[in-house]
Order: sequence, then structure tokens, then C-alpha cells
Amino acid sequence: MSLIIREIKAESILTKSEIPGVDYCINPYVGCAHGCRYCYATFMKRYTGHIEAWGSFVDVKINTPEILQKQLKRARMGRVMISSVTDAYQPIESKYKLTRQCLEILLQSQFPVDILTKSPLVLRDIDLIKKFKDIEVGITITTNDEKMQKIFEPNAPSIIARIRTLKTLHDNRIKTYAFIGPVLPMNPETLSEKINPHVDSIIIDRMNYASKTLKIYQRMNLNEWLEKDFIDDIIQRLKNGFAGKPVTIC
Repeated sequence: MSLIIREIKAESILTKSEIPGVDYCINPYVGCAHGCRYCYATFMKRYTGHIEAWGSFVDVKINTPEILQKQLKRARMGRVMISSVTDAYQPIESKYKLTRQCLEILLQSQFPVDILTKSPLVLRDIDLIKKFKDIEVGITITTNDEKMQKIFEPNAPSIIARIRTLKTLHDNRIKTYAFIGPVLPMNPETLSEKINPHVDSIIIDRMNYASKTLKIYQRMNLNEWLEKDFIDDIIQRLKNGFAGKPVTIC
């Protein structure tokens, strides 16, 4: 399936956030080539006119740097999250470099930044990241099971690649966290052991059970996995595995 790429112009790029601890969000793209089955951001389709499957299109906000520069002149200082309804380091970023340009602009005023991605491409910008006084980079890792990851995140980077990315960031003394969300079927102890040395904190999030997602689980005969007690057991075992690290449950 070929990716549909459309260049568009945005009216705003620095948007107010309702995420606790975050003042603004920046999303240089609409849509995401990773095509994760559980993605809550599929609601963005209703604002774009796209009827294609999620993961098959990406709109590129080509005027992102210019709009961000203008908005920052009027914005009060606050924490900026890069990626809330897209992955700012999805493959197309290697061509357009909009996320890198956003970092360059934010660096001018030293806005605090929180980056969340599934992609090792974030390492390309490690030179800029290291110049921020207040920055944190999170890598989303939902399971330690590569087969399960391929089912739910068909076009996303491998688990191994994401853990290596965390390690490289952490080795460069960059503050890192793992976002384990949504919690997919896994061996919690194995995942904790692999991630723990490379993170400063952990965020664990449950699945957002939209009706579409429930149908996927039912087709996969995973109804038992959906039981609350089973989920709670995985989360508790993850918490035990990250003993001594700050853990947030969403």
C-alpha cells in the first residue's frame, strides 16, 4: 500500500494542551504512517476529509516553521509536547525535517520540551536535544512480544530498535522515559528488565477501548486479555519491575 502524501498549510501549529503538565502541543503532520491499530488519533480523519485507512496517508504542514516562529513571539513560556496526535519522527520527517526545524526554533527561547515517539529517527537530532536546558524524550514501547507488536503496530519500528534508541539517549545524559501504552499482551518482567537501565521514569497507560479496537481483539480471540484483573496484574508486575523509578499510571 502506497502512502498518500499531501502538502498543506496550517493556520496554527502551537496549540494549547489539556494534557497534565503540558502547556502546548506541536504536530507537524496529520496522520501517521506507523498505522497502529489502537491509535486514538484516528479521530483526526473527520477534520481532514480523508476516507483512506489510518496509516495510509500523511498531510505535511509545510509552513510549520514560519507559523511556529510567529506564535512563539506571543506565547507565554510553557512546556511543549512534540507529538500528541501524530509521530513527529515518522519516516517522512527524514525528508521534510519539520520537527528538527521546530526544535531549532524552540531552542532559541529555551522552551521546555517533551518529545514522544516510536522512532529511532529522533537520534538524528541529538545535537539539538543536548542543547536544551529542560527536555525529556519518551519512547513508546507497548509489549516485548515482536509478533504482537507487528499485529498492532504494523509499520512502526521494532521493539529492539526502540530500546536501543532509549539506551543511546540515556547514554548521552538526556532525560528519558518509556511510555508503555497501551499495555499489550507481554511478559512484564522481561520488558522491565530490558528497559529499566535506560530510563529515568515510566508512564503506563491502559488501552482506550474504542468499539473498533474491541472488534479487533474479539477477532483475535483475546477477550480473556481484556479482563480487568488480568490488566491490573500486568500493570502491577510492571510497577514491581521498575521499583525505584517514578511510575505514572494513566
